[in-house]
Amino acid sequence: MRNVYEYKTAQGIRYYVRYIKPDGSRGNKRGFTRKRDAAAFLASVKVDIDRHEYIDPRSGDIRVGELGTAWIAEKQVLLKASTFHSVESAWRTHVSPRWSRVRVADVRHGDIRAWVAELAAERSASTVLRAHGVLSGILDVAVRDRRIPANPALGVPMPRKRMKRRVYLSHAQVSALAQESRFPELVYFLAYTGLRWGEATALRIRHIDLNRQRVFVEENAVRVSGKTVVGTPKTHVTRTVPIPPFLMPYFDAVATVRGEESLVFGDGTAHLILPNSKDGWFAAAVRRCQRSDARFPRVTPHDLRHTTASLAISSGANVKAVQRMLGHASAAMTLDTYADLFEDDLDAVSLSLEAARQKASAGEGWRKNVPLLSHEVPRPHDEGPAIP
Repeated sequence: MRNVYEYKTAQGIRYYVRYIKPDGSRGNKRGFTRKRDAAAFLASVKVDIDRHEYIDPRSGDIRVGELGTAWIAEKQVLLKASTFHSVESAWRTHVSPRWSRVRVADVRHGDIRAWVAELAAERSASTVLRAHGVLSGILDVAVRDRRIPANPALGVPMPRKRMKRRVYLSHAQVSALAQESRFPELVYFLAYTGLRWGEATALRIRHIDLNRQRVFVEENAVRVSGKTVVGTPKTHVTRTVPIPPFLMPYFDAVATVRGEESLVFGDGTAHLILPNSKDGWFAAAVRRCQRSDARFPRVTPHDLRHTTASLAISSGANVKAVQRMLGHASAAMTLDTYADLFEDDLDAVSLSLEAARQKASAGEGWRKNVPLLSHEVPRPHDEGPAIP
């Protein structure tokens, strides 16, 4: 049953609509000032029901906070501990205070734009992107549950992350840093294998294949809220990485005296914690190198991963091999990440094209079919000076 009815109010005649919802219950909407508007609304409801696109207005009454709590609980199961910590912090600090009490049906695109702009004025681009991603993910659930017709967070202008200039060490600089470090073997290992800090410090004796001179990257140790959490590598994919031959004596030695479950680096029992960026042992080693060499760059342990890519590519290593060693999802990702390392290849391409051109130009008749360059066009002897 679908009908339009009129009723009297103090302001005059009004119209309301009655219709049957897909679940068999009765729906209605009041307050239309014109009968044709009520009829148009009724027609649109009929179309939505026939297309299975009808959304019950009452479904949007749920608060963002209620959906957000369920969404966060789901993410705790699905995400790695370190990632979940960032997501939960964004929800608790930035999203929940602003949106928890708002009905999902009342969330407007313009309000989200204003919120993002306000955050961007005080927070980093990474923080803003993460907070917006949390809200957008919650609203995606509302769309899929047919509480709202579309996600109002889509299309909001976002601040751009500024790419930090990467720092690469030379072979000599890696050696200098290792010699000044508390854990020289770890510094060498990071710089020549490209493992992330958590992957390297999670290596156990059972992950070493001494015969093949390989390590199996199967675990990753990260600090979350002051505790070390061990899980799978960043991409959840294990990989095999070669051990630099000059480090084999160290791996032979630790494999001889430690049990299979012992850690490779440190005391064998406790995971090494990422040193403080200001007063940790790594930063102290960098400062000592800088006192000896004013050109020595300021680097972090993660910069040693970039150094691996630089040293490998400069040595002529295959990009696919570099991708596998670094654990990237694809060679394209490696090329995109380290595009600056291939600048010299542009010069090589230019030189190759020039050599090919010169070789082709030596062929008979080739020159006759090529248009002259502008500076090669002969000027008539009687041509006067160019008129400005």
